[in-house]
Amino acid sequence: MDLSQKRKRISHELTNSQPSRRVAAPCCSTNGQAGGFVEGSILRITMRNFLTYDHSEVSPGPKLNMIVGANGTGKSSIVCAICLGLAGKTAVLGRGDKVGLYVKRGCSKGSVEIELYRASGNLIITREIQVENNQSTWMLNKKHSSQRAVEEAVKELHIQVGNLCQFLPQNVCKEKANFLEKARQRNERNKLDVERYYMKKRHLDRIQMLEKKKPWVEYETARKELEGVKKEREEMKKKLKSLKEAQEPLLRKIRSVESQLQPIEQQMKELTAGIRDASQKCKQKHDQLEYRNKEVDDIRQDLSLKQTEEADRQKRIGHTQLMIKDLQKELQNMGSMEDVTPQIEAVNADLRKIQEEKAKLEGEMLDLRRDKDEAFGELNRLRNRQRSLDDMMKVKEDKLRNRFRDTYTALKWLRDNRDRFEGNVYEPMMLVINVRDTRHAKYIESHIPLNDLRAFVFQRQEDMEKFMTEVRDTQRLRVNTVIAPEESCSKRPPSRPLETLKPYGFFSYLRELFDAPEEVMSYLCYQYKVNDVPVGTEKTKSMIEMVIRELQMRMIYTAEEKYTVKKSNYSSNVVSSNSALRPSQFLTTTIDADERSQLEEQLRAAERQVQSIDQRMAAIREQQAKLDRRDNELRANKKKLSELKGKKRQLEQKISTKQDSLRQMQQNKINLQAIEEETNAKIAAVNNKKVAIMEEYLGHMQMKARLSMDKVYLALQSAGLSAEKTKLETDCRDSSAELKRAEVVYTKLDQAKNNLLATCKTLMRRASEICNMTPGETAVPEELHAAFSQLPDTLDEIDAMLNEEKTRAECFTGLSDAVVEEYNRREREIQNMEKELDDKTNALRTYRQNIAEAKECWLNPLKLLVEQINERFSDFFRSMQCAGEVDLHSENEEEYDKYGIRIRVKFRSSTELHELTPHHQSGGERSVSTMLYLMALQELNRCPFRVVDEINQGMDPVNERRVFDIVVRTACGVNTSQYFFITPKLLQNLQYAEQMTILCVHNGPYMLPPNKWSEKAFIRCATRRQIS
Repeated sequence: MDLSQKRKRISHELTNSQPSRRVAAPCCSTNGQAGGFVEGSILRITMRNFLTYDHSEVSPGPKLNMIVGANGTGKSSIVCAICLGLAGKTAVLGRGDKVGLYVKRGCSKGSVEIELYRASGNLIITREIQVENNQSTWMLNKKHSSQRAVEEAVKELHIQVGNLCQFLPQNVCKEKANFLEKARQRNERNKLDVERYYMKKRHLDRIQMLEKKKPWVEYETARKELEGVKKEREEMKKKLKSLKEAQEPLLRKIRSVESQLQPIEQQMKELTAGIRDASQKCKQKHDQLEYRNKEVDDIRQDLSLKQTEEADRQKRIGHTQLMIKDLQKELQNMGSMEDVTPQIEAVNADLRKIQEEKAKLEGEMLDLRRDKDEAFGELNRLRNRQRSLDDMMKVKEDKLRNRFRDTYTALKWLRDNRDRFEGNVYEPMMLVINVRDTRHAKYIESHIPLNDLRAFVFQRQEDMEKFMTEVRDTQRLRVNTVIAPEESCSKRPPSRPLETLKPYGFFSYLRELFDAPEEVMSYLCYQYKVNDVPVGTEKTKSMIEMVIRELQMRMIYTAEEKYTVKKSNYSSNVVSSNSALRPSQFLTTTIDADERSQLEEQLRAAERQVQSIDQRMAAIREQQAKLDRRDNELRANKKKLSELKGKKRQLEQKISTKQDSLRQMQQNKINLQAIEEETNAKIAAVNNKKVAIMEEYLGHMQMKARLSMDKVYLALQSAGLSAEKTKLETDCRDSSAELKRAEVVYTKLDQAKNNLLATCKTLMRRASEICNMTPGETAVPEELHAAFSQLPDTLDEIDAMLNEEKTRAECFTGLSDAVVEEYNRREREIQNMEKELDDKTNALRTYRQNIAEAKECWLNPLKLLVEQINERFSDFFRSMQCAGEVDLHSENEEEYDKYGIRIRVKFRSSTELHELTPHHQSGGERSVSTMLYLMALQELNRCPFRVVDEINQGMDPVNERRVFDIVVRTACGVNTSQYFFITPKLLQNLQYAEQMTILCVHNGPYMLPPNKWSEKAFIRCATRRQIS
């Protein structure tokens, strides 16, 4: 069978699926009240080509209706039919936004018909859905109608499928008053704009007049300044002439003094040269005398050295004679000592042995160092590999942090507080699961849900509760946790050996594709049967029909697809579905667990080897230290013996050496008398030379004194003339400086006169142009005299006023002539709106009074109703040994759209009451709270029926049993409304009531159509089977 034929067969089975029913109420229109039904209760639901149904009819009972059936049989389809058949929105269901999606696949249209109980006559609502245009056709009691009419009819029966709340807006009557106030404010701003417009015009006129007067003031200022400059120029010209006439006599006197100074200065230069020559010759003779004195000192120094040398020789001779006597005496004392040569040879033998042992230990130390270097190299290689594995683990942690921030935060807290737990606690499965081959990661991620991949695995229940209290209640993190089975399932064998599956292309079970800790693997085997799910290849896919038919396994994997196989409980038909495998996201990083464990063992072995080598090297160093100490002792003993042996020989050599030295010193005697006579002769010859040099020195000194006296007389004459010249030059310099300053001032005044003259001409021409005067006219026009008289007369005042007026004018922006016209028009509109506002205000006052009266009539009964709900809700929770409260909550009493019901619950005695939210309580706790709240509404809120779809799925067995008892007791009471409770399963040994109706939903190709179903025949058949 090919894939298209298979899909066609599955669709045919679904098309023929039909629900069985227990008829608990009339299924046709009747007048008058049926037994136990309240106004608006559902008597019959008929579906044609709707979701999984071809044609099905459901007749619920008046009280509690338990709709039971396996997943996928069509229980929720009944809920969809109720919602859409009563004009509900598709958004309420959350399955599809288009109503055409609820028609059975392959059909062009479908329909839902619902019959509601009504005392005046039952109401039949029919909705036919067209797939092509996504439109619906409505009928009321078999007559065509509109959706609006259907909604009105449903509303009259107090049915609210979407549970929507309606509120009266409070700001409808405020629009006119707000608009009037804004109009007044806008026109008030316009009034100011009008005034600002005229003010700006006045400022602009004044600016124009100031700009006309300014050039005239500038011209007048420049003209006055020009007259002043001309006067100053003439005065400076006269002063300059008088200064030149007064300076001429001083210049003549200075030239006369200079002519007298020139011969005197020439004579002084010649005398200076003669004095310099005489001084040079005196210095030469003085240097010759110094040299002769030094020569005498050297002769005397040589004599002193000879005398000192002879005294030292005599002293050394005496000292040497004493040393020879002492050495001879010591040599005589050593004649009786024994020979130490044998002892020295024994010490040398011991030293050779020690050297051999030290060489042997040094060889061993070199070997150990070589071994240690090799061990360190291996240790570093292993540590580098370990860091590489740690980096791969960090990659997995980064993926966890980027995708599940709360889980990563909880992971860091667990690592810091692991000592607070008694049993084993494992990090999220995606971190501890290690896929042996990255190509197989897609199978693991497709098989294990993402919520479990990021879940923490606990060995003990109390550890998990402690962890969830901290991270969920305290830190408000959204994390997942699971408990490993008490009995390990990690080694559970598969249902059949792998060898029997290999002919079909299977190469492994899922469990053999990855590694995980014991408790994690046990959980996966228990929950997801990874030990019994085979993985195949393309060969498996090519023979998939044979594999499904012969192996009859619930789940299998091929190379790129996942197959789920189900077998009907009522026939031998097998239904399969397949889906493509998604690429792996979290398990692609592979860390070989065996390699990691081997690496850790190798690291420990390498560290032990290094430690052992260190211990052996320490022992060798200790032995070497002992040998070094023994070697030092032997060498010290040898040195002592050698010194004793060589001391006698040394004494003999020393005596011989000293005697030779003594003979040498006695032979080197110095004749001091001859040396003294020779020294005196040398000194007498030097003194004769000094006398001749001294006579020449005195002659040169006398010549130098005579020339110096002549130079002094000439210097006195030159000083008098120089002083006179200096005084004359000072007087002349003062007058010259004053003359130069006068010339500079005159030049500047002349230039200023020319500049001001050009400026006056330019200003006159500019003023004439601004005032529109004829060329050649120089007087201010008569029409401007009056205006100019009211303005300032100085440039600074005019500039200050001009800047001020321009600044004020620039502040008036965005103004035009249309502002005045707009202002008048809005004044008329404001008068009309004020009249209208008075009328609206009176109406609003009456309306607010009505609202206050309505609020009293609405809020007090609402608070009383909430108190009754709270009483019932609290009683239900107390019966379950828990606590719960319901109250009316609003932050502002005037914001009626913000009123709401606040539910607070606690399921453990150690915690406080917490508001019911999607994050704080678990899914089961939220289900219990929601169910009990609906039960508390049962007797207080009179609606025709309620629908609850699979709300017990998240409850544990204890809470599910308690909630079921409360539902039965409440829904089957007197004067209660109709109730639909939809569930895929029920616990055993539950307490049922007579008023309950059980609707069992079945599907399959052998189900009978509704018109052929006979309840009596079914009972007879079942009875015969029990008897047989």
